Amino acid sequence: MISAFIFIAILAAGVWFFSKNVGTISRNIKLGRDIDLSDNKKERWRLVRNIAIAQGKMLKNPIAGLLHIMVYVGFIVVNFEMLEILIDGIFHTHRFFAPIGSLYTVLINLFELFAVAVILACFIFLVRRNVLGISRFHSTEMTDWPRVDANTILVTEILLMSAFLTMNATDSLLQSNMPHHYVRTGNFLISSILQPLFADFSTLTLISIERFAWWFHIIGVLVFLNYIPYSKHFHVFLAFPNIFYSKLFPRTQMDNMDSVKEEVKIMLGMAEENFDENAEEEPIAFGAKDVKDLTWKQLMDSYTCTECGRCTASCPANLTGKKLSPRKIMMDTRDRLQQIGANIDRHGQEFSDGKSLFDYISHEELFACTTCNACTDQCPVNIDHVSVILEMRRYVVMEESAAPSPLNMMFTNIENNGAPWQYPISERANWRNDLFINEQAN
Repeated sequence: MISAFIFIAILAAGVWFFSKNVGTISRNIKLGRDIDLSDNKKERWRLVRNIAIAQGKMLKNPIAGLLHIMVYVGFIVVNFEMLEILIDGIFHTHRFFAPIGSLYTVLINLFELFAVAVILACFIFLVRRNVLGISRFHSTEMTDWPRVDANTILVTEILLMSAFLTMNATDSLLQSNMPHHYVRTGNFLISSILQPLFADFSTLTLISIERFAWWFHIIGVLVFLNYIPYSKHFHVFLAFPNIFYSKLFPRTQMDNMDSVKEEVKIMLGMAEENFDENAEEEPIAFGAKDVKDLTWKQLMDSYTCTECGRCTASCPANLTGKKLSPRKIMMDTRDRLQQIGANIDRHGQEFSDGKSLFDYISHEELFACTTCNACTDQCPVNIDHVSVILEMRRYVVMEESAAPSPLNMMFTNIENNGAPWQYPISERANWRNDLFINEQAN
């Protein structure tokens, strides 16, 4: 029973650390402004069905999409087998569900088939990233850590699936060698291919390999579980809620600020100004200077980013050589949010390090965006990159008055002439004069 106590201790520690890390991420996301996204639940569930479950956007790139589905479905299916491992570990049993008979053999064979699919897909992904050198995996923001992170995930999944197959291969041999101690389960078709590798090993060696593979698989899963919150792979947990809370109205439509709307109404005579000299009004902030000025959904977007690069690969600004990369915008937002979270953990809620999102994202990047929405359209988890860019632009224009000179000229013309062009209102209709002359000539 000592192994059962060890197993329970490892399991409890793994779950505790994971819960703690998830709690930290949840706290960080809640630092954002509140926003109500509870409308139109029918449409939201439709998006979850089509994009999160059916992987609709992934299949826009058929090869990569099918490989991702192999990993996505395979990892979920194979981990159903984790239920049996948990029961065996806690109660010191062996193949707890084996007594269900032939159905058990069918299920294990199905799990093995998906395990091979995961190994194959991950191997191809490693080749695409490290051998073929696909450009979107080697952009400037893809520094050492993002590349190491992606490779770590793929190698870990290959090792976990290989341990599962090794465990089954040696277990099948032990069923023949020690029938009174190992339950007969029928033939495991995939792992039987590996049996010749272990055929000449002694019974004691087979037991050692089988137990090592079993412990490696469960401990590996728990370690991987606790690695995920530090990795881009956290999207496996956030993709579903992130898609559910997608923006349903036009993606590049900016949210109007009530204070600005009220001022415009007063200017147009549509509302009366209510001035109370004794009232204490809080200063109004325009746009986003730091992550706390963004909404919780925008912060969730940053944690959901898969770093796949489809957004940047489709961005016309990036394709024409400009500095903007929508993927970098999300990665920078997440990095800044994690930095603030770490400051809170060390120094408390009120601590300020004197930095902002603008220490990560430059004006040049923000104003290179054409708001065409190609990035959001391509994103497989419905991240809204443009909303972050627009909120930061709003801050630059309305708080810093630091917009690029062509925009400042346009603002001046609108203020003076009521139009973006440098013509007074009295001359606005002059373009009709030539038309009138031409009509008279005809």
